[in-house]
Amino acid sequence: MNRQTQLIQYLQDELALSDDVLTLAWRFENRSATQIPIILWQYGLVNLQQLEQIFDWLTSI
Repeated sequence: MNRQTQLIQYLQDELALSDDVLTLAWRFENRSATQIPIILWQYGLVNLQQLEQIFDWLTSI
């Protein structure tokens, strides 16, 4: 499983983000796993605490 797939799985399982939210974020980024969290935050789809949680998770994998 690649990093992007792992990130999507994490966002769905741990933060309960819907497929629609993730599809929207995916449209606005250039397929970089590190940009998806920023896009989710920019559009108000995750809060700052969730953004930090995502980056902590990304550094742990």
